[in-house]
Amino acid sequence: MDEEQTRQDVADEQLINDAFQQLLNSYLSSRHRKKVDLITKAFNFARQAHKGVRRLSGEPYIMHPIAVARIACEEVGLGSTSICSALLHDVVEDTDYTVEDIENIFGAKIAQIVDGLTKISGGIFGEQASAQAENFKKLLLTMSDDIRVILIKICDRLHNMRTLESQPANKQYKIAGETLYIYAPLANRFGLYKIKSELENLSFRFEHPDEYASISQKLELTQQQREALFEQFKAPIKEALDKMGIDYEIKQRVKTPYSIWNKMQNKHVAFEEIYDILAVRIIFTPKVREEEVNECFNIYVAISKIYKSHPDRLRDWLSHPKANGYQALHVTLMSKTGQWIEVQIRSDRMNEVAEQGFAAHWKYKDGLEDEEYTEDEAELNDWLRTIKEILDDPQPDAMDFLDTIKLNLFASEIFVFTPKGEIKTMPAGCTALDFAFSIHTFLGSHCIGAKVNHKLVPLSHKLNSGDQVEILTSKSQHVSPSWINFVSTAKAKAKIQAILRRDSRESLKAGEDILQEFLQKNEMDLTPAVIDQLAEFHEIPKRNDFLVALGEKTVLLGEKDLDELKGNNKKQDGKSGWRKFIPFIGNKKEELPKQYLFIVPEKFNRKKPIYISEENINQYKFVGCCHPIPGDDALGYINNKNQIEIHKRTCPVATKLKSSYGNRILDIKWDMHKKLFFDATIRLGGIDRVGLLNEVTQIISSQMNVNIHTVNITCEGGIFDGSIELRVHDREDVKTIIDNLKSVADLKEISQII
Repeated sequence: MDEEQTRQDVADEQLINDAFQQLLNSYLSSRHRKKVDLITKAFNFARQAHKGVRRLSGEPYIMHPIAVARIACEEVGLGSTSICSALLHDVVEDTDYTVEDIENIFGAKIAQIVDGLTKISGGIFGEQASAQAENFKKLLLTMSDDIRVILIKICDRLHNMRTLESQPANKQYKIAGETLYIYAPLANRFGLYKIKSELENLSFRFEHPDEYASISQKLELTQQQREALFEQFKAPIKEALDKMGIDYEIKQRVKTPYSIWNKMQNKHVAFEEIYDILAVRIIFTPKVREEEVNECFNIYVAISKIYKSHPDRLRDWLSHPKANGYQALHVTLMSKTGQWIEVQIRSDRMNEVAEQGFAAHWKYKDGLEDEEYTEDEAELNDWLRTIKEILDDPQPDAMDFLDTIKLNLFASEIFVFTPKGEIKTMPAGCTALDFAFSIHTFLGSHCIGAKVNHKLVPLSHKLNSGDQVEILTSKSQHVSPSWINFVSTAKAKAKIQAILRRDSRESLKAGEDILQEFLQKNEMDLTPAVIDQLAEFHEIPKRNDFLVALGEKTVLLGEKDLDELKGNNKKQDGKSGWRKFIPFIGNKKEELPKQYLFIVPEKFNRKKPIYISEENINQYKFVGCCHPIPGDDALGYINNKNQIEIHKRTCPVATKLKSSYGNRILDIKWDMHKKLFFDATIRLGGIDRVGLLNEVTQIISSQMNVNIHTVNITCEGGIFDGSIELRVHDREDVKTIIDNLKSVADLKEISQII
């Protein structure tokens, strides 16, 4: 045994040394100053601290910090401070060393970054709070002082995603969901496109393994076709660019399985109907660095003489780069095979910025030593300021908080002008009210309307790129709750909610007093459980909203509330305010034995999957947000009452739950045997003709013996659009019905409504 252990130790030692040498080689070949001694010191310290500890995959723990440091160095282009912080990022969290120890040995800057990367230990926020959201909040707070914190966190997340196989399924859904919801948009915001795509793709692979495998296989099968198209398309372009004497390379970029799947979901189309799987990049080295923008346009002029360009699909990110620094010229050309192909024209510098984001900016700043980086990117500063404002007035609810932050992450930009002609970058889809709040809170809260291009418009008017906007105010104007519904920026939403919360505090206090008096009169105590019970009885999802409603007298307490509290008014399904799951057999409700909801016991193994069968289906809560049916990729969520809610993994509510309450996520497996019926809706579209609907219903009802519940069809100008609600056993039934309906002539679009 000792001999075997010694062999293992020697092998581990070799593995660790090789990995660290690769890291050093990457660092030495970068443009940063050569602080090899400091990096070696950090490595030896971390190696000693994590000695004897292994990851779930079985490899020595130190391999993870080395891998994160390599991603920071090679893929993000960071220098020694970041590499040391990456090597040390788990030391404080997982060992007895403190942030003070790190500061004494490695200095204040590395200690500050390591502190920002250290999770807050759980349990100090109480049951209702989400440690996940608190950790994210801490990350953003530290990021406001040093952006490298979030960049290293993204590297850490990328390595965790690359090694996610070793985790149990429930942990996979939590980490993948959080990655898609928070970290991929963050990577996008910093211009890390390669990392953003990989994070999305890995999340998709773990959450929807079957769909991922299916799309990957189809991509493989169509690869030769794409290669041939690419070769044919680039040949005349090469000839033209060679004549111009340009130093360039032409690359093809294939859409990732995730972005293909996303498009299939959003546009309700099949894989075969997606035509922009292939895109082409022309990356050139300019003859004169200052002339690179002009050279982009010269290349555009040359290639648009070869292929016709799409008039509405020219995207000029040269004159106005995106907020994350991205610059390129995008043009869509018609190939000789009748397919539109997007061509992205960028210089080598623009390409590096596109792949490494903000980190690449620092490389192109002359005289910048190592990574003493300056935040002179105005857009980034604005974004950090917005985040600081949101953090100064944090949301009480973890999910609201993550939502508010996320609003600013995904948004693509438009350019808007002030009355004096100053240019402002705003998220696409923003309104005049968003613009008012972006300038000043006072302006936003007293805004009564705006003049857009000298025409009067309401607060909710959506702005377009190039609009000139003048905000109109009145001192008598007050913030209204309805404003939340049409603002789209995080800043405006956060400010409106803060003002509304301030106004509602008085109502909240009044509501508490009313409830206290009501309960005292009936000899009952005021407890959080009582408030929750009454809030659910009145179908108000949040405790505070219920108390505000009491204070504003929109809810009045009476005998029914008393009955509810004493348990005399239970509905048939044992609850009110949620959709009790009732399976169907034909048109009759199946008589299942009465079952009570499963309550999760204290020592419950959350790693093991839960199997849902006909016998136990009534023990789980099927909430009405996404209607999962057997065969769907599903997950379970342990709610505040320790009951298990079932959601589709793609459900927007589940996405937020994975990001905020990941430790309550469970893996769900179906064990159904086509005995029960479930609702499913199929969307149809096509060219109207006599007898078409009859053919559709014949296939569904007669051939397949499926019960049609409702039909809703509208027809305009010879084109029809509609939906059919069916009773099916599972997802397989839906797929078979869709496949069979494809044989109906003039039926052009068939998809399931998710």
